[in-house]
Amino acid sequence: MDGITPDQARAALDAAGHARRQVADEVGLPRGYWWAMAGGWVTLGLLGDFGPPWLMIVATLVFGAGHSGLASRLLDGRRRTAGIQVSTAVAGRRTPLVVIVMLLGLVGLTVAAALALNADGVEHPRTWSAVLIAAIVGFGGPEILSVLRRWARA
Repeated sequence: MDGITPDQARAALDAAGHARRQVADEVGLPRGYWWAMAGGWVTLGLLGDFGPPWLMIVATLVFGAGHSGLASRLLDGRRRTAGIQVSTAVAGRRTPLVVIVMLLGLVGLTVAAALALNADGVEHPRTWSAVLIAAIVGFGGPEILSVLRRWARA
């Protein structure tokens, strides 16, 4: 380490910090997670419109338990690909909270859309609101999460 100037040391630290930020920006959940979430959303909407109330309750509980099990493996964002595992310090400890807040927002949006569609007289408002949110989740989930992580500095 002898012979390194302060400028060289600063440049090396800056390069390491930049690389760390780049890896942290790549942390997220795999695309398949979002499409599985979208499929579950549509299934719950269909059950809400066409199934008995008890089945909707059971399906919601199963969906929540399944999501919780999957989330326990993926939610920290450290396992996006098999080729890299990032420490929690790099992935960000707030990532699980950001995903939970995002999901609660999507639930609220689903309920609001269903109420608006019902007020408009649309048949099967729960299904159509679920399809709308499923499209948002499936196509935009990773991007939405990325933006929310940036806002939360997660």
